[in-house]
Amino acid sequence: MAMELNSSSFKTEIADYKGAALVDFWAPWCGPCRMMTPILESLSGKMAGKVKIAKLNVDDSPEIAAQFNVSTIPTLIFFKDGKAVHTSIGVVPEAELESQIKANLL
Repeated sequence: MAMELNSSSFKTEIADYKGAALVDFWAPWCGPCRMMTPILESLSGKMAGKVKIAKLNVDDSPEIAAQFNVSTIPTLIFFKDGKAVHTSIGVVPEAELESQIKANLL
């Protein structure tokens, strides 16, 4: 299951994390964001132990979204050792997202 992040947990769970992580910047009122949830849940199971998959509600943590220039949701940002290395905007099919994870994080 994807981890829920907030302003206080983002630093320890993502920015200071030594490893691969994918953060979904989303909001509960966003239809396309809700379409990504089952895809992220599936990949969270497949990638367990390899990639940390997390969600950050932009309404609850607007300062983190602003820090990464997130103006459209869903936005998926790929992090390696705390650094953003790739961004994907919009709904991404599971197979394509899995390929992006492998290409950018593994």
